[in-house]
Amino acid sequence: MLDSAAIQRYLPHRYPLLLVDRIVELEPKRIVGIKNVTINEPFFQGHFPGYPIMPGVLIIEALAQVGAVLAFSKEEGKRDNKMVFFLGIDGAKFRKPVVPGDQLRLEVSVLQVRSQFWRLQAMAYVEDTLVCEAELKAMIADRESGGQS
Repeated sequence: MLDSAAIQRYLPHRYPLLLVDRIVELEPKRIVGIKNVTINEPFFQGHFPGYPIMPGVLIIEALAQVGAVLAFSKEEGKRDNKMVFFLGIDGAKFRKPVVPGDQLRLEVSVLQVRSQFWRLQAMAYVEDTLVCEAELKAMIADRESGGQS
């Protein structure tokens, strides 16, 4: 549905911090993205030599990026000077290591939207196995304000 070039129109992230390869589903309150995990990822050089595991914080970041695409999909024509700012994580659980060769399926659903504040349920799967889940909080704000009001 959205390839890497289209995702970059929604997000300011670029390699090596753009962690979403494709959006495969986009509904009003739900989105699904894909991250292909390869041994070429720069973080595998140090995490961990001889036993490469994707850092949990980067799985959360990938989920947050998918959530930002969902939030921005509602801002068509109004997102030029806006950014999605990550505000918090609740209940994060990591259930299984993610390793090179895995394909992360990043599923994010809207729990609540109030004005510019978003609360999202985020889950990452490898095949049918849940590897990470968390509740994410974010806001859409003017790029210049840096999320400060």
